[in-house]
Amino acid sequence: MNDRTAYTPPAIWTPDDAGGGKFNSINRPVAGPTHDKELPVGKHPLQLYSLATPNGVKVTVMLEELLALGYAGAEYDAWPINILEGDQFSSGFVAVNPNSKIPAMMDHSTPTPTRVFESGAIVLYLAEKFGAFLPDDHAMRTEALNWVFWQMGSAPFLGGGFGHFYAYAPEPMKYPIDRYTMEVKRQLDVLDRRLADNRYLAGDEYTIADIITWPWYGVLAQGKLYEAGEFLQVRSYENVQRWTAEIDARPAVQRGRIVNRVWGDPAEQLPERHDASDFEHRTMDKLPESERPQNML
Repeated sequence: MNDRTAYTPPAIWTPDDAGGGKFNSINRPVAGPTHDKELPVGKHPLQLYSLATPNGVKVTVMLEELLALGYAGAEYDAWPINILEGDQFSSGFVAVNPNSKIPAMMDHSTPTPTRVFESGAIVLYLAEKFGAFLPDDHAMRTEALNWVFWQMGSAPFLGGGFGHFYAYAPEPMKYPIDRYTMEVKRQLDVLDRRLADNRYLAGDEYTIADIITWPWYGVLAQGKLYEAGEFLQVRSYENVQRWTAEIDARPAVQRGRIVNRVWGDPAEQLPERHDASDFEHRTMDKLPESERPQNML
């Protein structure tokens, strides 16, 4: 069947309660809370409400990298938000992020608690708060921010575009899969060309550009995102592979990527994080099995 004639849009669109695939139960055309529930607050000024999807991992890696540099003020409590159960639509979460997307963060160290939402905004906020992973040099800072905003603009094509139609759509459709596969491969080529002559995205220095980009494109290059490694021939992007492996070896990255992770290998899960010792004593009893999203990515 020709994809262009398989569906005729109605004169007025209304949501289909049965045909939206894996995330149909939480997709809706309006914003705002669906239920009243306050968010928990732990012992540290920084309170993170998130899940270990790529956007969530950006922030936990950033926090762990700051702690590794000795910034004690970066200690944080990380609380899991089960997006398949609609935790992001609670009154407490919507008050922190009116867009109802993870991650979201509250900084209680400011005179009036500061809310920060959107992954890129949180990472940039932390970089400026602690003066780390964002170069002081004007040219290098600008180059780092170039790649930060490149990632923020490009990732929706990888996640909501390619990932949705390749991995989550109710049925495979040639046109959107071809369209978004082509774009993702173009993006990988953009990265590969940049990394051919640069150790990191902004140059010789590891910055928030790498911290923000790796959880999407680095994990994709490892073949761990959407199980699409062979389909996209990710091993052919040799410079991306080199960059991916170098960042993956960083201890802070290895810690950050498991925070708020509640699926997969139990050894790679830390549902909540309140103290550095949690990494040595992590258990799965903090989140019931019934509340753990399965195979998020």
